[in-house]
Formats: sequence, C-alpha cells, structure tokens
Amino acid sequence: MPPQYVAIITDGNGRWAERRGLPTIEGHRAGADVVKDRLKDAVDLGIRELTVFSFSTENWSRPAEEVQGLMEMFAERIDRETPELKEEGVRMRFIGRRESVAPDLVERMDWAERETAHNDRITFYVAFNYGGRAEIIDAARRFDGTTEEEFRRCLYAPEMHDPDLLIRTSGELRISNYLLWQCAYSELVFRPELWPDFTREAFEESLAEFDRRQRRFGSR
Repeated sequence: MPPQYVAIITDGNGRWAERRGLPTIEGHRAGADVVKDRLKDAVDLGIRELTVFSFSTENWSRPAEEVQGLMEMFAERIDRETPELKEEGVRMRFIGRRESVAPDLVERMDWAERETAHNDRITFYVAFNYGGRAEIIDAARRFDGTTEEEFRRCLYAPEMHDPDLLIRTSGELRISNYLLWQCAYSELVFRPELWPDFTREAFEESLAEFDRRQRRFGSR
C-alpha cells in the first residue's frame, strides 16, 4: 500500500544556487516552486498529508541577508498561493514556534490556516521555525498526563499522523532535528538530488522504495 502520510526534508537549495552562480535566495525560490509542484503530485498520488521542512530553529544562524530574504519570500508566497491552495482543496497548517517570528508574518500564517481550515483533499504541513527537540520541550511544558496519546495532544499539530515515509534530498544521511517524535517508525529514503532538482519521477521512485519495505513496528 502506498504511503498516506509523507514528510520531506527539502535540502539543497543553497548548493543548487551556488553551482549556478546565483544568489542563495534564488535557490530558495526555485525550491519553493518545487514544493508547490510536488504538493500537486502528492494529491495525484493519493497522499493525505504532506509535511515539508521550510525553516528550522537553527536557520536563524544563517547570514542576515539570507534570513531576511527567506522571511520576505515566505510572506509573498503565503499571500499569493493561499487563495489558489484554498481553491484546490488544500488545508494548510504551520508547525513550529511563532513567538520568534515577526507579527505580520504570524498574521499571514493564521490567515492561511483560517482560509483553508475546511479543506480536506490533502493537509499540507509547513514546518516553520521548527525543531524536533523544541517541539518535545514545548509539549513537555504543557504535559500533565501519563500516556503517549496524552503527550501527543501537546504537540504542535496533535491531529498530524506519524509519517509513513520521510524523504531527504541532497544526499545527506541524517534527519536534522525534524519530527523526532512523529518519525519514530517512519521509513527513511535518502535521495541524491538537490531539492530544486527533485522531480515527480524522483518522488515516485521514493514511494516505490517505500512499497518494497516491510514494516514491523518492533514485531517479527
């Protein structure tokens, strides 16, 4: 059975731009276009939830010019693409810490979530100012129970299913503090392509690799 819930670490935008002699922000723009294209493919391929790593809690340490460009691009994309995603039946959800994000950008994120709240064709989770350890710490601060299910209710998006499949591009072989709680039993597929080069064919090959796995969840 193909995976219903897929998460992606969209890595390699900066290297893609560098290899072409372009400013780093152009790599991020190309990567954002690919996110949009692969989201459409995910709908075609029957995926119910797609989660992408957009900006991590560690990314604030990047050059100020790059961070500023990312914030401006993020705001621009929300403004331009939310009506389109609403029309296409996509539900948007942002996961991560919002207290460090500019208020006007948080307002845009809230608006996008409200506009698409009743859509059910696919849920598109965007991990923004997100870190897996930060999420667990924040959940632990709110936790007042004894079970895993009670702890899950304290996560940023309690309704999110655990990913069946986690894909990482760019040839790196690590998960980089991404969905640490949710990916406990996810199948991992590492792809050599830099994210802007991640085509539908590469996506389908990743799903096919998942189909060849035998998932046991700790049993025999």
